[in-house]
Formats: sequence, C-alpha cells, structure tokens
Amino acid sequence: MTGPITRAEPMAPDDHDIPDADACVLPRLLRRRAVATPDREFAVFEGGERWTYAEAWQVVLDTAGALRARGVAPGDRVLSWQPNGADALRTWLAVNQLGAVYVPLNTAYRGRLLEHVLTNSGARLMVVHPRLAERLDGLATARPELVLTPEELDAAGPAAEDCPAQPWDTYAIIYTSGTTGPSKGVLSSYVHVWSAAMAAFGGVLDEHDRYMVNLPLFHAGGTIGVTGALVLGGSIALVEGFRTDAFWPEIRRTGTTAVTLLGAMASFLRGRPPSPDDTAHPLRTVFMIPVSEDAEAFSQRFGVEIRTMFNMTETSCPLVSAAPNPPRGTCGKPRPGVEVRLVDEHDREVPPGAAGELIVRTARPWAMTHGYHDMPEATARAWRNGWFHTGDAFRRDERGDFVFVDRLKDAIRRRGENISSFEVETAVLEHPAVREAAAVAVPSEHGEDEILLVVAPVDDALIDPAELHEHCRARLPHFMIPRYVRVTAELPRTPTSKIEKHRLRRQGLTEDTWDREVHGLAVKRERLTR
Repeated sequence: MTGPITRAEPMAPDDHDIPDADACVLPRLLRRRAVATPDREFAVFEGGERWTYAEAWQVVLDTAGALRARGVAPGDRVLSWQPNGADALRTWLAVNQLGAVYVPLNTAYRGRLLEHVLTNSGARLMVVHPRLAERLDGLATARPELVLTPEELDAAGPAAEDCPAQPWDTYAIIYTSGTTGPSKGVLSSYVHVWSAAMAAFGGVLDEHDRYMVNLPLFHAGGTIGVTGALVLGGSIALVEGFRTDAFWPEIRRTGTTAVTLLGAMASFLRGRPPSPDDTAHPLRTVFMIPVSEDAEAFSQRFGVEIRTMFNMTETSCPLVSAAPNPPRGTCGKPRPGVEVRLVDEHDREVPPGAAGELIVRTARPWAMTHGYHDMPEATARAWRNGWFHTGDAFRRDERGDFVFVDRLKDAIRRRGENISSFEVETAVLEHPAVREAAAVAVPSEHGEDEILLVVAPVDDALIDPAELHEHCRARLPHFMIPRYVRVTAELPRTPTSKIEKHRLRRQGLTEDTWDREVHGLAVKRERLTR
C-alpha cells in the first residue's frame, strides 16, 4: 500500500532558484550590509565587545589578510578549533572571504575521535584556542602542518575585498556523529546554509530581531543562526554556550528577541523557581526542538511564542511549524520547495498513519548537503534512489503534521549532540579489562537520552565502573561519557554474533547498574572563555 509524496502547497515560485552570490555568499552579504547599514549593530559578545556591520567587515578583511599571508587560497580547507566568540566568528568569515572552506571542530574532541577528523579533513592550516593546543600532542600523523592561535591572525595586510566564492561552492565541512561509524564531514554549500536560515527564520524574524547563538559554531545550528541574521539584516548575541543560571541575565543584557532551545535546555529553565521577573525580558520567540510536554506552560510562564522545526546538518529545515505554539511531538509540515516521503527499508511508501523513515529532496539545487567529505560510500548510502535518507522515523498525524517517532540509526542524542555508539565503544575497548562493549540510549529525566554502557570483562578481570569512567574522561568528549555502566559476563548476541542492542535498551537500568551521578562524578563542558 502506498501513499502520495507530501509537498508543501502552494510552492513559492522562487523555491527552484539559486540565489545570487551577493544574497547568499556570506562575506559578500556582510559587505553589502556594511555598505548599506554601516552603523547597525551586527554582533554582541559575552565579554561586552560589540561589532557594527562596518566593524565586522573590517575585522573579517584584516583576518583574511593574515590567512592569505600564510598561504590560504580558494578551495583550501582551514580548521577552526575555538569556542564561540569573536575569534571563532572572524576566522569563519575570513576563511570564506578567501574562497576557502571553513572546517570547525567540536571543542570537546580528543583522542582518536580528534585524530580521525583531523585526518579526514586533510587541512594544512588550523586556528586553535591556546587551551586546546595541548590535545594535539601525540597526534603527529594527523597534526596540521601549520597551527596558529587567534592572536597570530592580528597582524597582516588586508585581503582583497572581492570574494571569489559562488553560491554552489562549499562554505563548510561540519562533522556530525549521526551514525554507528566514524564521524562524517558534511559538505555544505552557501545555498545550503542560506536555505536553512530562510526556512527557519524567514517570515518569523526580521532586521529588528537579535538572535542569541548559544549553539556552537561547529554545529549547523550555530552557523544557521549567524546566517539568518546576515540574510535578514538583524543581529546576533554570540555566547559560548547555554548555561541555565546565566540564560535570562544574558537575554536581558544583550537585548535578545529570539533563541533556539534544544533538548533539556527548556527543561532546565522550567525547573528554576518562579520569579516575578519571568516575563521581564525582551525575548519573544523560542524555537523549541523538540516541543516539550509542557511547552504551553513554558510559553505562558515566560511570555514567549513557541515555534519548532526538524533539521539535520545535512538538510535545510525540511519540516517547520507554520503557526506558533504547535502541539507536543510535532515537527511541523514540509516547507515550500521540499518533498518528503515516509518509507520502509526498501524505500516503499508506508501506509497512512504508519511510521516510516523520513526521506527528503528539494526543488532548489544545492539546498542540501552534496555529500560527505572523502566518504563516497556513505554519500551513496545516504542519497540512494535520489532521496536523502534521514535515518529518523516519523508518522503523520490527523492534521498532516509530522511527528517524530524514533531514530532508526544506532545513535544517541544528548545535550544537543548526536553521539555515535561506535565511537564510544571504540574508546571503551581500549581499556585492557574490557572484552566487549555496547553503548545504548536510555531515557533521561530531562526528555532526551543518557548513555548506558554495558561491558563484559576479559577472562579473570574485574571492571571498576569508576575507574572505567576516568578512562573515558581521558578519551572522549564530555557529552559522550556514559552516565550508566553495567558489567555483565556476556552481551546478548544474534546467531550471527551481532550484539542485540535492542535487548539492552529494553532491559534499561537494572538494579546492578552503576550511576556516576549517584557517586558525585559530574561531567560538564569545559568553558574556554571566562
């Protein structure tokens, strides 16, 4: 039984068109804004620094000159390993000003995961925060040829004002851990990030809005927020990350009118005691992903409008909520210019009301990823039969809205990060007492995933969960460190010797499961700026 392809109706006439370079190539867009509205504020930073559009353009030109003096040319890949802030922003836009490719790295990366992405990127030059540089020690085979601190980009002649990039050129390679294998570098064009920003913010925000970028610039969520401000002529408040206690003070200090809250962020804010100041702020719009059970109560308590959408690094917000305050669980409907289907494992349309994998394609060329960097087989798998396969299961409700059901891929979602169980298990198996390991998702009290690690010891060995925790801290980003550990003699396997993770997920947290939080072992993101 099959159903129709779902399209947004009617389709806007320009949804097939590629925008002009001056409208979507980011440095060209910044230059336009600097000429048209030089004194309008573009960026506000945590430390109090502020840039007008004219100042931002000059900073980008100067930084591009420093990069060009060190040999960066069009098409080169340049690594940026920095927390959110002025240095990360100017590095990104300066790289693009030269027609080069921005390759941001997660600031939590370390060990083999760091080595993998450095090797896969093939970049010659890297700009790195000083406190992260020590993690490069011992990575001689993957270490870029030239490693610079942001301060070393402060003195050079200006770059040419003409950016050579075209709309279809790759502006960034963004690494995502969305599958069971090694992290993949998502190739993203200027049309891709422009399309995502327009889908997310077009018709909702305008030049009077200030969007808080609390998602990192090494994630699509962060880069889309900055792009949206440039496209609409608005401004950003760029902070290092989300912190519950600092959220409302920063909203008020920066004059933020819109923000995205992922996963547990809204839950943490709701958990704070009510205050008479709960509505004393400029925030008007919250993009809540996903829409939580008490989103309506959140909206009323804080006096904000809730909107939602579905996106991946590879896509450009194919599902968006057309109206504010959508019901719990919904991700909206297909936006104009997008076609989606719900299919089974053979790409056959599932019956109405049934759950199936969401697959997507767009009318506009280059509006989604054009592949995974140096991973042609992964690209072919994702784009089989001419559709991008998201790996996520959805169903359509009675209103025609798409409701997220589950992940088809063996991935874990925690604190806004996609976590590859493969990469967690690879690090754990380096421990000499561990014979086999499986990492699976279990529900969190904050409405997202926590990581349960199930391990079996080598013969006659004992595994101390606390000691295994320290082993993981030395090798994994903070968001990948398992909260729960269970030690068992054998992991369940199929007749073909594959670990049956579905059984481990179903068993969940047994009485003998070790919980690091019970033992006072907190794991937090390291703040690199103060």
